[in-house]
Amino acid sequence: MFSHVVIFWTDPANPNAADELIAGGQQYLAPIPGVLHFHMGKMVGSHRAVVDQTYQVALNLVFPSKQAQDDYQVHPEHLKFVDNCKALWKKVTVYDFA
Repeated sequence: MFSHVVIFWTDPANPNAADELIAGGQQYLAPIPGVLHFHMGKMVGSHRAVVDQTYQVALNLVFPSKQAQDDYQVHPEHLKFVDNCKALWKKVTVYDFA
């Protein structure tokens, strides 16, 4: 199993950026072959100081292998997501682990 977590800081000038980004993820990323689990949503506030609350959207994908994730990275639908949604974020951080 291979997990791919992406944290997005959306453009504060666009109040709809988080919702638009999530819609784009559901349209372009969720159907890509090899994605075993797709979850994309808004940051949930917490009273715990250890919880990062500076981002707006997180994406959590699970693949059967690193190769499946590598294939996802060059899939045309992933590339469409980046092209069509990149204006919605200001910063992205990625965490991959197996």
